[in-house]
This record gives sequence, C-alpha cells and structure tokens, in this order.
Amino acid sequence: GSLSIYMTKAMNFLVVKRKNYRKLASFPGIQDILISVLRLCLVVFVLHVSITVESFAYPTTAATISKKRVVIPFGRTKLYSKTSSHSGIEQESITRFLNTNYHSDLLVSMTMAFTEIGTTAAWKNAFSGGSYKVWNATVVNLKYGDDSITLDAQVRFDNKEKTQRVSFPLDADPLIRKYQPTLPKVTSSPDTTQEEHWIRRFNRLCWIVKQPSVTGKMIQFLASHREGPLLLLKDNLYLNQVPHNRYVRKYFYELAGEAVMKSIQDCSDRRITNRMKMTVLFPELNPSMDSYRIGTLLELARSLAIKIAEQNLRVRICVQGSMGVGIFTSLPKQLSGLSALLERMDWQSGEGEENEGIIGDFINFGAVGKDHVKDSNGLDAFQDDVFLILCPQNMVGTDTSIIGPLREMVEAAGDRPVILINPDLTDKVSSGGQQSVRGRQDRINFCNSFETIFHMECLYMSGTSYFPILGALTKMSPSQPWVAYQRRDLIDNTGEVYVPVVSSESKPDGGSILSSFES
Repeated sequence: GSLSIYMTKAMNFLVVKRKNYRKLASFPGIQDILISVLRLCLVVFVLHVSITVESFAYPTTAATISKKRVVIPFGRTKLYSKTSSHSGIEQESITRFLNTNYHSDLLVSMTMAFTEIGTTAAWKNAFSGGSYKVWNATVVNLKYGDDSITLDAQVRFDNKEKTQRVSFPLDADPLIRKYQPTLPKVTSSPDTTQEEHWIRRFNRLCWIVKQPSVTGKMIQFLASHREGPLLLLKDNLYLNQVPHNRYVRKYFYELAGEAVMKSIQDCSDRRITNRMKMTVLFPELNPSMDSYRIGTLLELARSLAIKIAEQNLRVRICVQGSMGVGIFTSLPKQLSGLSALLERMDWQSGEGEENEGIIGDFINFGAVGKDHVKDSNGLDAFQDDVFLILCPQNMVGTDTSIIGPLREMVEAAGDRPVILINPDLTDKVSSGGQQSVRGRQDRINFCNSFETIFHMECLYMSGTSYFPILGALTKMSPSQPWVAYQRRDLIDNTGEVYVPVVSSESKPDGGSILSSFES
C-alpha cells in the first residue's frame, strides 16, 4: 500500500503535469534524480514493512515485555516474568499437574473450603439432604501477581449441572472453620526462592483440607522443575550399613554445618532467637541403638566448631558435668568420657598444622552452667561468640535435672547463640518431686523456647525394632519446611532413593507420615 502511494505521487508528477514534462526533460540529469527518488521511496517502504512486522510479532506492551522465554540447562524451558512475584516454573506446568485425575479430589475440597460454593452447599444441603454437590474442579489460571488460584467448579443440583468460576488466595482460611483447621500463614525468608514459597503456601492449603499426601508430590514437582540444587536427601546412603561410609558422615556434617552458619547469621539479623537446637540421629548418633558411635559425635562437634571458627567467631564446646547427690553422682552413659576425649582428639592445631593455634584462641571447652560463660568483664580475656552444648539431658535420681544449670547458662549468654546438639530435656523419674508435676509447665516452656535449626532422624517400624529403615524426617535449615521421606529400593536392587511424601511447616506426626507411606 505504501509503495503504491509513493509510485502514484511520482506518476502524477510526470503524467498529470505533462505540460511541464518537456521543460523538465530539458534539464540535465533529471532522469538520475527521478531514479534516486524512486529508490528512496522503495527503501522507506521496506523499513515501514519491517517495523510493522516486528511490532506485530513482538508487541511492545508491558504484559509482553514482562514475559521472556529462556532456555536453561537440561533442555527445560521456563517462562520467567520480570514483573511477577513467581518465576522459574511455568504456569502451564503447574496447571497440568494439578488438573490430573489424581488431584481432582484435592481441587474439589479446596473449592468447598475456600470459596462461596462451600457456604452455598452447606446452606442448601441443610434442606435438600446433600443434593448440592461439586463433582469436579479444574484449575483455569494461576495468578502469580496477586497469588490467587482460579477454578472452574462443576456443580450438580436438582439434576442440573452448571460450571461456576471461582477464585481464592493462597493465604486463604477456611470459610467454615468447624470442619477444617486454621493454620498459621507461611512467612518468606531471604534464602527461600519464590518457587519454594509458592509451593509451601499451597501445601498449607493441602493440610487444611486434610490431604497431606499431596504435599510430598508438590515437593517432588518443585525438585524436578527447579533450576539449581535443592536440599533433598541424597540417594544410596545405605544407612542400614553400620559403620557408615566416610562420605555419608561427611555429608551429614556438611548439612549440619551449613544449617548452623545460616542460623548464626539469622540470629545476628534478629530473624530467629538465639536459643537453637539441632537433632542429628542417623544410626551412628542414636544412643538408643547398639550402633551408637561416640567418635561420630566427636567428629560432628569438631566439624561444627572449626566451621564456626573459620568465620573468626570464638566458640565454646560444653559438656555437662556430673550430677546427683553423694555416691549417686554420675554422668549419662552417652556423655561418659566425652569431655576428656574432646580435649585429646586431633584438632590439627599444632605448629605448622592446618588449624594452627585454633585451640585456645578460637575454640575452648567447658561445662554447662553460668560459671562457664565468659564475657568481656569475666575471668577470660576472650569473649565467646557461640556456645555448642553436646547432648544435654536429665538423669534419674535426685538433683539430676539439667534444666536449672542450662537455664542459668542461657540467661548469662545474653543474645549470643546457644546451640543444643541432640538434647533430651524430658523429665525423668526423680525423688522429692524435682521432675514431677510441680513446675513441669515451666520446664516445658523453657524447652520449647529452643528453635529447631536442623533435624535429621531415621524412621522405623513401631516398637524397638530399628531395621529396616522406612524413611527419614528432615528440616535442613531454620527457614526450610519439615519433609518426610520414604526409602525405596530400586527394582534391580542397584540402589535406594529417598522420596518426599509429606511436607509441613510444623513437625508432622507419625499418623500423617504413615498414611502417606501407604497412599
């Protein structure tokens, strides 16, 4: 169209103005000028066409600029949105995953719990005997900007069917709280990706509608679509084989070390409390099993202390002393000789060694009590920055509660991190009512004031049998959720894998984990 316009103007100049043509033709070089004009018109036309095609293929609206298709490693393609709060996983992938037949019951339950259809059904079924039903629901749209889910619910009432479109936010609470629990909302943290935050908020809704088995599949979906490493248990750990391989111990030491350093940073930023605890109970660190190895506990303490000292932080490793009265003074069997072994083990702190001078300058030893907390005004010239307390626990007998000395030590430490490793602060049988009903709630509140920063525990059959290992329960860092895994052997018996089956913001109970194993 543009070319014809320019050509028409040129012909009008030559033909319509033919009276002056002979005069123009008499000028020297007029033909070259006309050819140049035609060429210029052609160039303008080509540029106009190219700009039009480009604007059609790549519109310059804000909605289109915000979405860019990028090819990432492993051949996966993801849709990233610069203006969206969620990135890394395609909306279409989550939609297809949730619309499978397996999750139809989940979507129906969410429709009944979080939308007005549920309240309408409760009102109409009170008079019609349950004839108002939602028999299917599908995801239409996932709006990452406002974090809402839009569903098409197929409702059946009075032998008539209709499709009703509803939506609800990810942080929704049940409209009828008589049948569904109300759970705390999921808070975000700087080290949590947007994909993880979205999945964890969705898993909260799954717990509200009492379908926890879906949460594990959402973690599997996240692990299969996320770019970069995800904190899931490694395959082929073979924890049933004792003693463990060295790389297995090192793997858990590294996980615990990363959690400790992250917790110390969070404590410094006032995101978590300075009272922390970590539980590492794979078979070699489980004192209730005959596979318990005190050398593994020593290696764990050394690994954590050196990792903290490498950040120019002074750490004190504390082991509780003897407790009791008179001839009944003793130590728990798990801690017998531990303090002496800590000081005698090889720290490679001698002259010319890898950790030269680390003992005394950055790592010190002590017991549990306020007398072992040194500040800038105390007897010690150096102030301890972090306290590691190994396996504090109560004992059977008189004056055998560790709660009192531990409480005094925590209060004397102020706002400095105090980390309990494999604590057992439950009440034991005692005389004089020391660990009885009196003051029990106060002791429980003190124990609950310690926040879990790392947890790894193997799951077994009920009873005293510790074989085979059914799975594991983990919490990889303070900001990570609790995840229960099921151990599964490969078909050809060439290895084993740990598959996530349950994920929760709080520690899941055994019933929820067992039901997910069976589903």
